[in-house]
Amino acid sequence: MTGHAVAAPHHLSAQAAKQILDSGGNAVDAAIAAVAVQGVVAPETCGIGGDLFALVHRPGWDRPRALNASGRAGSAATPDLVENPDSPHVPREHPLAVTIPGCIDGLVDLSTELGKLALGNSLAPAIELASAGFEVSRDLSTAFTALASVYERNPAVSDLYPAGRPVKAGETVTRPALAETLTTVASSGRDGFYSGRAGEDIVGAVGGLISLADLEQTQSEWIEPIGVEVAGYVSWTTPPNSQGYLGPATLAVLEILDPPSDPEDPAWWHLLIESYRCLAWERDDVVSDPNSAPLPLELYLDRDRLLRAAATVSPTRAGVWPQRIGALSDTAYLCVADSEGMGVSIIQSNYHGTGSPLGAARSGFLLQDRGAGFGLTKGHPNVIAPAKRPLHTLSPTLWTSGTDPTMLLGTRGGAVQPQLVAQVAARAVISRMSLDDAVAAPRWTVQDFGPGSEPVLQVEPGVRPEILSDLRGRGHQIEELDAPQPGWGPVSVIGMAGSERAAESDPRVDTTQAIVW
Repeated sequence: MTGHAVAAPHHLSAQAAKQILDSGGNAVDAAIAAVAVQGVVAPETCGIGGDLFALVHRPGWDRPRALNASGRAGSAATPDLVENPDSPHVPREHPLAVTIPGCIDGLVDLSTELGKLALGNSLAPAIELASAGFEVSRDLSTAFTALASVYERNPAVSDLYPAGRPVKAGETVTRPALAETLTTVASSGRDGFYSGRAGEDIVGAVGGLISLADLEQTQSEWIEPIGVEVAGYVSWTTPPNSQGYLGPATLAVLEILDPPSDPEDPAWWHLLIESYRCLAWERDDVVSDPNSAPLPLELYLDRDRLLRAAATVSPTRAGVWPQRIGALSDTAYLCVADSEGMGVSIIQSNYHGTGSPLGAARSGFLLQDRGAGFGLTKGHPNVIAPAKRPLHTLSPTLWTSGTDPTMLLGTRGGAVQPQLVAQVAARAVISRMSLDDAVAAPRWTVQDFGPGSEPVLQVEPGVRPEILSDLRGRGHQIEELDAPQPGWGPVSVIGMAGSERAAESDPRVDTTQAIVW
């Protein structure tokens, strides 16, 4: 089998993955390199102060390996610490919103369990870029300019405010404190991070809500993936506390509803939209730490449950369901396939773009605000509590046929990630479009489900007027946007058919890159 492929949201991340594969590493080693570089060059999307999830598959395995490296709340975390307990969620600016970073534990476990190279080899490209410097992207400059009032005096990101002003696109910036932190991880593993200076910085930043003893406990664990058959393939994802089930579930419901084969048929659009909405309205009540989840994990993609959901969909009218889901947020999804047929679908995030206003002062990185995914209602499955994981938006997918991986697919987009995954996969897998056409096609998102608010469907330009008119006739309230939406991606995807590789990056974001060689 020949051929490597990588698709990443930043060209430097993609190049790091290529460098590692060319030097003899496998897809896991390359994914680690890309993840680490992404946190250096695009801190507006992720970083080592955040979390990650991963799916890994090799030909011959009966199912992928799944890794949940999402951090837990500190041992002092309780809802009573929020002054306004009637607020539905932990405020993102509150120290309670900082959960323990799971990223480094995840990278260490991936390297130890499935990598070919030493962890230090995979981290070397990120260390080099942080030390020697890299060109600032427009997205990085825009994000830290907009957030100057939040971060310009934060020592964790002082490198991004040279001479007291935000970095500008095209400038070269170094991040020496982050380089030193990554170098320590390369030589000392998790202990160099969680038990060292970085750990002390984390504890200090949140006023002891996370303790050094909390940081001694690993945040990463290998778990069983969940999957469902779609169009003759199995679509795999990570179970709760991830919302990842919603993408594959949407596609399974769509298939049950027997849509037209042509994605230019208005009925195809209506049924796909409703397949998502009939499931997603209940997300906030059923996704939580697996130890408190109200459903057994095997039921989230259970066929009978999906049949019941499909039965609630009208083929002619838009439905109304009782809740609104969360908003968009930045994330970094990337995927790697190597010449031996190993595929890695991996996603990381600080949650709301840059994450928390708090940072690891001496260590060069910001902390995540993933605890904003916790609720404050006592007795709810997702209420914040010590050592608990919050509802997580990260939604990677990996597709198989028999024992072979066939597609790696994911995106950023916060709460709407499953919508975007479902749209691309519905075109590529169910309607058999090419990957480039599936990625380039106009997208939609919906967040309001009613009652009390009209379910507004936002739609990118390029949709035929006849489709929009038909959808309005079925009761969809449509807002036509005037440009493709960078926040509705970037989608990264790799197709793996035998020895053939196809990789696509998203034209909506100019930093992305896909490489096949």
